[in-house]
Amino acid sequence: MPRPSSLVFFNEQDSPELAATFSPEVVTQLSTLQAGVAMGMRDLSDARAATIRTLEAAGVPVTAWVLLPRDEGYFATHDNPHHIEAACARLREWSADHRLSLSSIGLDFEPDLRDLDELMVKPLRTVGRWMFRRGRLPVLEAAARRYQTLIDTLRAARWKVETYQFPFVVDDRRFASRFWQRTLGALAVDADLEVVMLYSSLLPAGHGMLSHYAPHCRAIAVGSTGGGIDPLPKLSWPELERDLLTAAAHASHVFVFSLEGCVAQQVLGRFASFDWNRPAPPSFTQRIGGRSVITLAGALARWF
Repeated sequence: MPRPSSLVFFNEQDSPELAATFSPEVVTQLSTLQAGVAMGMRDLSDARAATIRTLEAAGVPVTAWVLLPRDEGYFATHDNPHHIEAACARLREWSADHRLSLSSIGLDFEPDLRDLDELMVKPLRTVGRWMFRRGRLPVLEAAARRYQTLIDTLRAARWKVETYQFPFVVDDRRFASRFWQRTLGALAVDADLEVVMLYSSLLPAGHGMLSHYAPHCRAIAVGSTGGGIDPLPKLSWPELERDLLTAAAHASHVFVFSLEGCVAQQVLGRFASFDWNRPAPPSFTQRIGGRSVITLAGALARWF
């Protein structure tokens, strides 16, 4: 298989941490790879602008991945489109003030980060609240309209827009359903590129779920190599290599979470000699429980 038409690394760090990650060596590696960076806008500082200018000068395209303060939900949810709108307005002003040439804006549709924090401590209570939220169809519809208007406005102003989505949104689309959007807070809006987050280190069925959903995706994010707010186990290089080949066998755009994890594990340099022409490993689900998760996810979308 050929190399994907685009290779992008997520970065989710505060400004004081950027200098260590984006060393001259790393910037050169990214430039040589003709790779991009989707940078989490955890702040809008002069230091971040300087890092972006360095990347752009080296020919590395940068996507502004919109993130909110934790007390506003962090991600884009059904309940905070007004915060995302304000964040995009601030981002556009900041970008213009610093004369940046950001390639696109990324909207990350996930549950409120405070819900995800609670999920780790009180999983049954949190899941129960998510299921109750299924009755809030008017809230979902209003949020979808508002986000679509925001995306259309950004595109009219010549910004490209990416969305980052949980894989279950694929089931919703395949079965003309809204079950997972109502339950998890995702939104299947129309953007320039929809990136499906198929992190085998986080998914219940691991690589099996990646293999199952990959044929339905134009753009796939694999990981995690560590970094950001993710506290769960990370992929080794052989596991990441396997996931990259599986993703590239189906998707023309491959994202990796995260750049800082690749730098910390000292594997970024391996991408320069990565053989994208090797066959992907056979699709499989390692455990009966994993196959059950995939089957149940599709069935819920189909029935509800």
